[in-house]
Amino acid sequence: MSTEKQQAPQPGEQAIAKTEPTQSERFMTKVISEFGSSVGEVALTNFQKRLAQNYFIALDAVLKTAEEKRLKKSDQYRDPVPMTWANVNMDKLSRDVVAYARIGFDPAQPNHISLIPFKNNNTGKYDIGFIEGYRGLELKSVKYGLEVPDHVTVELVYSNDYFAPIKKDANHPHESYEFEIKNPFDRGTILGGFYFHSFIKTPQKNKLVMMTLKEIEKRKPEKASVEFWGGEKDVWENKKKVGKETVEGWHEKMCWKTVYRAAHNDITIDSQKIDDDYLRLKQIESDLSDAEVSEEIRANANRDVIDVTPPHLDDVPNDDQPSGDGQPEMTFGDEDTSGGTGPGF
Repeated sequence: MSTEKQQAPQPGEQAIAKTEPTQSERFMTKVISEFGSSVGEVALTNFQKRLAQNYFIALDAVLKTAEEKRLKKSDQYRDPVPMTWANVNMDKLSRDVVAYARIGFDPAQPNHISLIPFKNNNTGKYDIGFIEGYRGLELKSVKYGLEVPDHVTVELVYSNDYFAPIKKDANHPHESYEFEIKNPFDRGTILGGFYFHSFIKTPQKNKLVMMTLKEIEKRKPEKASVEFWGGEKDVWENKKKVGKETVEGWHEKMCWKTVYRAAHNDITIDSQKIDDDYLRLKQIESDLSDAEVSEEIRANANRDVIDVTPPHLDDVPNDDQPSGDGQPEMTFGDEDTSGGTGPGF
């Protein structure tokens, strides 16, 4: 038997270990490539790099949580495709991240934006839905608004408060209001809310909009999460409904956010400010809406008993309030109760 002797490295030569790039490095490379193709430059600013890293960190955590929930489902209802980076549509993700990052959405900031993975049955991979939070909606309205107010006031009015609207008329050159919280620790029950667009230099443009409680709750989605709006929910044991329980929820905060979102959706978009990033955001919203419809049809097809609420574009919990298991629900939208077109808190 003959053997071959392994040739020793020549003097001055060093063995080079071949290492694979990490998932974070592959993500950043993809984003940088997409950014360069969209703006003609490869270099990212430090701020843009930080935002891209924040998107990776946020999505990495979301995928891990989603995969844990997928594995907990029974074989009958479990999607066979793991929710891992290997099964994410990276081309679409990189384009979307660039658009949101260039506008300034930061997933590390509370109520800016949430990331929701959902299955794209056409590709067999997971796309990522970007759900704008109520602070993100404010950011977008300020960036693209036609006439952006100097200040936006949002308040709920309770039965023990004093509120008097002042509408523009012959005796009042601009809209205003009087508002006093007489007892901050016992304000009574919610009667409604209002928002006020204030223009310091041109007060004649001031705008006061009032909403009764009925008008606020009218904007509550049909499938709104009781963990946030309050109400009754089914109790399940061993995949069988055994009764109902009452959940207090965060009704007051949801009402306030409803008025807040309405206040910023009421800022008209300036068509001259619309850019490729804004158009990309609208396309993402459209894709998410289409995916939500497909998912709801699939979830309800040929099933007599559904032990989870089907994903709905208007039913994603807030990112600053936990669900019952301490993690955000992996659903498709949030409580967009403003009457606007975009999802998210």
